[in-house]
Amino acid sequence: MVKITGFTINDVRFPTSLTGDGTDAMNTDCDYSSAYVTLLTESDLVGHGMTFTIGRGNDIVCMAIKEVANRLVGKETKELFSNMGKTWDYMMADPQLRWIGPEKGVIHMASGAVNNALWDMYARSRKKPLWKLVVDFTPEELVQSAAFRYISDAITKEEALAMLKEKEAGKKAREEKVRELGYPAYVTSAGWLGYTDEKVARLTKEAVAAGFNHFKMKVGADQANDLRRGKIIRSIIDDPQYLPAGSKPRDLTSEELRGKNAGPTGAVLMIDANQVWDVQQAIDYVTGLRDIKPWFIEEPTAPDDILGHAAIRNALKPYGIGVATGEHAHNRMVFKQLLQAEAIDVVQIDSCRLAGVSEVLSVLLMAAKFSVPVCPHAGGVGLCEYVIHLSLIDYIAVSGTMERNVLEFVDHLHEHFVTPCSINSRGRYNVPTNPDEGYSIEMHQSSIAEYEWPNGSYWVGAKARKV
Repeated sequence: MVKITGFTINDVRFPTSLTGDGTDAMNTDCDYSSAYVTLLTESDLVGHGMTFTIGRGNDIVCMAIKEVANRLVGKETKELFSNMGKTWDYMMADPQLRWIGPEKGVIHMASGAVNNALWDMYARSRKKPLWKLVVDFTPEELVQSAAFRYISDAITKEEALAMLKEKEAGKKAREEKVRELGYPAYVTSAGWLGYTDEKVARLTKEAVAAGFNHFKMKVGADQANDLRRGKIIRSIIDDPQYLPAGSKPRDLTSEELRGKNAGPTGAVLMIDANQVWDVQQAIDYVTGLRDIKPWFIEEPTAPDDILGHAAIRNALKPYGIGVATGEHAHNRMVFKQLLQAEAIDVVQIDSCRLAGVSEVLSVLLMAAKFSVPVCPHAGGVGLCEYVIHLSLIDYIAVSGTMERNVLEFVDHLHEHFVTPCSINSRGRYNVPTNPDEGYSIEMHQSSIAEYEWPNGSYWVGAKARKV
């Protein structure tokens, strides 16, 4: 019997504001940061987890993680792992902590970090990457691991179980296929709002050469400027001369490209406003960008405005432009309503804003029932490492499809992780295979020592340089 005996918390911040990485119309000053927790046991078994902020919010999240993690100290891991859905309910049931949510905001993000750490520990204890642990579950075990409170009007446990049993026979073949091909990815790194035109063009050419076929750019500060930047990107991704050697334009009639406004080479462009507009503003602004043929507009308005998203979606349909959101959808109930209201074309789960793997599983199940593709958010630090596991679970065990799905890839800060994600020559995520990596979020101790706030060596040196 192994008990959880304690935890450590680290406030780790990277100075990405110096290079303009992560900049968009809403967030102009981003220091990608990790509120990082390690659960400890009386054995060598540990579990690593984190949630993501863009700087000073880390102070508050780390305080909340302490309160949430305390609830697991003294618990037997065998009991916790035996029913992860029940464990999630227990984690969320502290009445005094729940009061300052409930199930939203800082306390929810902190709960996500701790739940992710517990899942990491579970996977490590079974010597499997997290995705493999979950796809090897029986349908009954997977349903038991998810959070179902408040969503039974959208999907019942019985419906979820029937869906998973229907997909059970094809799991082995899908796992073999994705191991061979990799999971489809799209690139955001070329389209940050703070980049010069020259940098945008250079990074776009590099992304095309690396095999990527889906590209996203930030918009929302100035319509004319966005249109010009979009045309720069389109001029590159639509030109066959920039395709990798030996590559041909993709089949525009394929299921992969259906309804995506693909250009002549089969390239797809998406745009992201990071919540900067009111509803009518969003409609007018995006209509003005129709010449660059975006597949979807991401986060066009406030993330909690379900009916606003529905209105935007209906208004943009004549232009073949869809709506995506979820990066800041703070719990499964928001996703439930977005799906019920037919307000979005793409579900964008976030591995940290939702309260860990158990709640993510609930959203994956709902999205599969409503036949809406899941294209996770994965900017920031550590999110790419996390979400490849979630997309693999969705494809192999839940939805059974990856033809229309793409997972965000941002080429920042992977070097700080012991088992970083990687991209193959097809522009796809490689499948994590290390039996000891768990949820792939273990950070190098040297990176923590350098970038921990405020006494890491980098930040101490930065203060000295200012003086």
